[in-house]
Amino acid sequence: MQITIPDFSQAKILVVGDLMLDRYWHGSTSRISPEAPVPVVKIEESEERAGGAGNVAINIAALNGSPSLVGLTGQDENAGTLKNRLTHQGVNCQFVELAGCTTITKLRVLSRHQQLIRLDFEDGFSLNRDHINNDHPDVGEHLKDTFQTQLAQHDVVLFSDYQKGTLDNLPELIRLAKAQSKKIIIDPKGNDFSIYQGATLLTPNLSELEAIVGICDTDEILVEKAEKLRRSLDLEALLITRSEKGMTLLQAGKKAVHLPTRAREVFDVTGAGDTVIAVLSAAIAADMELVDAVKLANLAASVVVGKVGTATVTVHELRAAMRQLSDVEQGIVAEERLVTLVKDAKNHGEKVIMTNGCFDILHAGHVTYLEQAKSLGDRLVVAVNDDASVKRIKGSERPVNTMSRRMQVLAGLSCVDWVVPFFDDTPTRLICDVSPSALVKGGDNNPDDIPGGQCVRDQGGEVLVMEYVDNCSTTGLIRSIRSADTSVESKNVESNSVANTSVESKTDDC
Repeated sequence: MQITIPDFSQAKILVVGDLMLDRYWHGSTSRISPEAPVPVVKIEESEERAGGAGNVAINIAALNGSPSLVGLTGQDENAGTLKNRLTHQGVNCQFVELAGCTTITKLRVLSRHQQLIRLDFEDGFSLNRDHINNDHPDVGEHLKDTFQTQLAQHDVVLFSDYQKGTLDNLPELIRLAKAQSKKIIIDPKGNDFSIYQGATLLTPNLSELEAIVGICDTDEILVEKAEKLRRSLDLEALLITRSEKGMTLLQAGKKAVHLPTRAREVFDVTGAGDTVIAVLSAAIAADMELVDAVKLANLAASVVVGKVGTATVTVHELRAAMRQLSDVEQGIVAEERLVTLVKDAKNHGEKVIMTNGCFDILHAGHVTYLEQAKSLGDRLVVAVNDDASVKRIKGSERPVNTMSRRMQVLAGLSCVDWVVPFFDDTPTRLICDVSPSALVKGGDNNPDDIPGGQCVRDQGGEVLVMEYVDNCSTTGLIRSIRSADTSVESKNVESNSVANTSVESKTDDC
């Protein structure tokens, strides 16, 4: 994926839409209720998050953008909880609070990451409802005034419509935004898309689109019907999110762009649409080209569906996901090339772990140790002693395997990103040149005595010591092999000669 993540810190976005508080109760379940065929959940943990337009605003803040949020709530405890959550996460809250109304709240009960039930507490804020009209006849004007007060301070206006009433006067809000030449992005709902006339970008999912234009069995029919809708609504662009089929982008005067899904493992799709429109808006506010902004939003969606509940995506997570999809060079590399690769990885916000050793005969202890080392960061570098230094350290009969073969085996491990040889008595100079985020060694090493450790600390890194797997060492393996050979020799000298030839041949070919 050849796109660059922009600087979102200057992205000022006004989010307007339906506000709600999401509550999650987590617990274990091991039996069925005797009262009804339903599981009994023992609640062990609870949490509260901002849902709806609030989740969109939090997604923008998580990218280091500057969101302001306008919407309707009640004058109740849940409204205060919602505002506190949002403010704490960097959102400028401009709520219109209505006395006697209930802040929309959704309670989800989960067990083992599976949602068992959702309970909704809401009356809605539709201006057509009697209790809104009778008790708050000027609510529409109050909302418009708040919107206008905030409008001039922002580059992009994002409308998040959940059909709860906040956007009942949306055409008027669009008119006000267009009068100030603001880019307008809308996450739509319902069967009447005419209210979105004149927006910059509309982002329906496939079901929402088909409810308007009819079934789209093929890509060709989808593009034809969607383009007709785009023109009829006078939209600059239309983005259709298509679940496992990815996304389709239509722009005036340009060919349709189809993007495949990037999701790897899906735990929960709650809030994925919020993430898409938040990343899109932040990228557009940061002057990113629309096609690249859509690609970035598509990648963000793949990250957020791997989380449980309404969730956000950070710049670091986007960079990590982007790197996983890119063709980053891996395997055996020369020292000069390694320095460049590590520098690039750190520039992308990745934590680089480095270790070193002989790794003469790779065994379970080595693999466990290397996997643990990789779990500490994003990239793992393994520096390997050359044959001469192994001989000096281990004795004249070592190494059993040459340096090139040892490096080849290490490079085949999924947890290892880069393997590099070193030819000095210690790897100190190499470690200082590479400048890893962390240097890791195993066994009973003293962190203060580890070669290269002080250099890593001086450059802001850390030095860590990890335990090896018990009763697992190269020396022990060699001793066991020799012991077995001695046993064979004591039984049959002639058979021993054949066996030794076989073993030597296998060693040469490993």
